[in-house]
Order: sequence, then structure tokens, then C-alpha cells
Amino acid sequence: MYAAGVQLGAHALDRLGPERRDRILLGCSTNVDNLSTGRWETLLSSAFVVEEPMPLPYALLLVAVLGYAEYAYGAWWTVAVFLFGHTCATLLVHGVLRRTTDRATRGAVDVGTSYGFNAVLGALTSALPRGTVRNAARVGLSALAAQPVLRRQRSFTDAGHLAALGLGIGLSLIWDRLPVGRPPVDRPALGRPALGRPVLARHVGPAHRNTALA
Repeated sequence: MYAAGVQLGAHALDRLGPERRDRILLGCSTNVDNLSTGRWETLLSSAFVVEEPMPLPYALLLVAVLGYAEYAYGAWWTVAVFLFGHTCATLLVHGVLRRTTDRATRGAVDVGTSYGFNAVLGALTSALPRGTVRNAARVGLSALAAQPVLRRQRSFTDAGHLAALGLGIGLSLIWDRLPVGRPPVDRPALGRPALGRPVLARHVGPAHRNTALA
């Protein structure tokens, strides 16, 4: 529903005139000018607006990552991690840029789903099997996110993506050390567990047996 709402909003913005569209985007942006004048509501509004409709591959990946996170850990977990990553990465970027005098940077359009998406993706590494697979995923994702930052023509959003992913991975490292809060809920097919341990439920005879993925 979130991805569909963002996509529909982007198509609606495309139907507006350029001046009105730019005014809405700038009003929702977490740029230096907005945050420096106390427009903190943009920390939320910016997560629901994109500059243009999302490409289909990215939209499907967004649905897949958020959908699995909601299935495995619950809707509130997904929302909390998404907003935590989006907000903290935005504030980190703002902290670095707030002293800049470049007008284009201070008033840039800074909206989108990518900070929250990267945070949830990083946090979901806890759903992978422990050991080599989980560690390799964390290193690989970090390398992919760091690559744009190392380019000569990097932007501040590249740093924001890396920061958001790092925040998500940091949360996953904490959850790796948390005890399981309650036993998983059995279902005929797939079961949703407590925090930190996704499971697949497999039917064995008259009962159900849970096979832990992590």
C-alpha cells in the first residue's frame, strides 16, 4: 500500500504544472533551508514523495523488501525501522551540510523512499543464516552502497544511502544478540516469528514443525 501510494502520488504530480509541482516537492524536502528554519514535518512528508514515478524494477524491489520485513517481523517493526533509518540518515546528512553556503545544495529537492528502504534492507540481514552468509551479505551490501560515495561525481544522497544502510545493519547486529522474546506462531504454511528469528513451518504428519532459517 505504501509503494502504491507513493507511485500514484508521483503520477499525480506529473499531471501538475512545473511550477506547482516544484513548489510541492520543495515544500516536502528535507533540504538544509527547510530543516534550518524548523520545518521538521518534512522528515515525515519527504518519505511519501518522489520526484518522478519509480522505475518498475525498483518499485518491485521496494515491495519485496518491505513485504518480507512485514511478514517476518510485523508491520510496526517495518514502519519503525523504515522511519528510523529515513530520519536518522536525513539528520546525519543535514548535520554535514548545514554550514554549506552553496545555494543549490541548501535548496535542493531531497525526497524519496531510498533512505528507509536501505535501512530495512540492512536490518533484514538478520533474517539470513548465521555465519558466512549473513556476514557476506552485510559486507556486500555495504560495498555496493559505498561505491557511489567514492566516485568523483558523488552527491549527498549517496552518503545518505550509505548511512541508512549502515544504520539498518547496526540494528541487525544488535538484534543478533537479543534473546527470542516468544515462540513463533505456527501456520499451515509459513509462520511469522518473534523478533530476530524468521521461520518456515513445514507440515509433518498431523502436526507442524518449525525449521529455523536463522
